[in-house]
Amino acid sequence: MDTFQNRKSRVRIRVRFADAQPVAGRTVHICQKSHQFLFGCGGFDALKVPPAQEAGAAPSAEEQRLNAIFSFNNYATLPFYWGRYEPEEGKPEKALLTAAARYFASRNIAVKGHPLCWHTVCAPWLMQYSNAQIFSKLLARITREITDFKGLIDRWDVLNEGVIMPIFDKYDNALTRICKERGRVRLIKEVFTAAKQANPQATLLLNDFNTTIEYELLLDGCLQAGAPIDVIGIQSHQHQGYWGKEKVAAVLERFSVFGLPLHFTENTLISGELMPAHIVDLNDWQVESWASTPEGEERQKQQTVEMYEILFAHPLVEAITTWNPSDHAWLNAPAGFLRLDNSEKPVYSALKHKIEKEWHTEEAVLTSAEGAVELEGFRGSYELSLAGTDKKAAFYIDGKNPVLEVYLPA
Repeated sequence: MDTFQNRKSRVRIRVRFADAQPVAGRTVHICQKSHQFLFGCGGFDALKVPPAQEAGAAPSAEEQRLNAIFSFNNYATLPFYWGRYEPEEGKPEKALLTAAARYFASRNIAVKGHPLCWHTVCAPWLMQYSNAQIFSKLLARITREITDFKGLIDRWDVLNEGVIMPIFDKYDNALTRICKERGRVRLIKEVFTAAKQANPQATLLLNDFNTTIEYELLLDGCLQAGAPIDVIGIQSHQHQGYWGKEKVAAVLERFSVFGLPLHFTENTLISGELMPAHIVDLNDWQVESWASTPEGEERQKQQTVEMYEILFAHPLVEAITTWNPSDHAWLNAPAGFLRLDNSEKPVYSALKHKIEKEWHTEEAVLTSAEGAVELEGFRGSYELSLAGTDKKAAFYIDGKNPVLEVYLPA
């Protein structure tokens, strides 16, 4: 049995010239260009790439890293932390984030904004206002960002870490205040409703690191209340060790009961010494350096590949994002596909091979007398080219249309 059959579709492709004549008895080459499934990484480095390079100029370290990572990943997360996006009230970093989003769009990389409502990295200037004013400004912020980026960013982590939000006690902040006052379910429904009104076609995620029954109960309450949540976001930062296939399977089973798509939004697997088990809040582990080791890199490769295989095979999982594409980002952890000098770790080549070779459809086939071919392939975008010519055309397998019409230039 094909473990990844649920990622494929069988289609009949009718190949035509622009004048509608069938391309009969000719060899066509069909090559998959990208997956429907979202293989993601944090795309924060795009904020550091100059808007235009001089002709012949060597790419920056950040651009080299982006080129390497997004050679096989098709999905990027960009930061919209309120306190950084709008450090001074009324002066958001719209131009910077727009340039970063366009950088990915020009490379056919889908983009998600993260997050719109989160108690951490919250704008400190909100603290001067009453709770009613804070709530009003939150809804206005959500509406503004989703409207400003509509068509460029249509996926959003609307609310992040709602389980802990009302009881967060590391420091006082505006969003914990209003979450305490309004209650989690009410607040989540209100912010998701505002987001959906701003862009009814947007994909809206509720995202959390808590994978216990507390998150299940919160989800159930929100959905029962009518919150327009499109996707369940699951963080999987594994600084203290790999969950293992049993826990991954258990998490999938428990969160599948809601029948919503699942996105593993923030995945981390370490290629060095693990964080001590007694640390409760990962942010409490602050070190100046955290080395990647040869044995750790081999472990990271094996664990990452296994986890990706499990998630790619599951019918409700639509995306998995490795949080840090390179080492020494969040918590200085050796968690990337690339080392600090941009050299490739074993996990890089292993996952690239999976996505580009094993989970890939490419065939040369002969069209029938009617100009048709049958194809079973992974869902995603494709290019069809006519052998011996420069004629080519794009098409998409989405699992919905069993018959496709593809037109080549005359």
